Amino acid sequence: MSPARPALGRHLLVDLYGCARGLLDDVEYVRRGLLAAAEQVGATVVDAHFHSFSPCGVTGTVSIQESHLSIHTWPEHRYAAVDIFTCGDSIDPWRAYESLKTALQADRGSATEIHRGRPDLL
Repeated sequence: MSPARPALGRHLLVDLYGCARGLLDDVEYVRRGLLAAAEQVGATVVDAHFHSFSPCGVTGTVSIQESHLSIHTWPEHRYAAVDIFTCGDSIDPWRAYESLKTALQADRGSATEIHRGRPDLL
């Protein structure tokens, strides 16, 4: 008998520090990075939307069948805030975290995992 599932979804709240400034301000690079992270973990991409701000910064969301990945960047602070929310057992959000940390050349990162939709509370 397998152990009870801890939650319907896993949500990582990610902070990436010391990222490459130019990469954080390149909307196409950020788009490719989020899409690559989703594909690397085996997620099914449904849609993607990104926006470049003036004078700097990027925001974007990749909708996946298993939920979503989103990002907001502050190139002037070399910082990115990322959400990685996955449902089901087939996707490991921590692999997406590592992919994005590498892609944005972050000096360091931190993440908090929240279990969403806990069965004991449903």
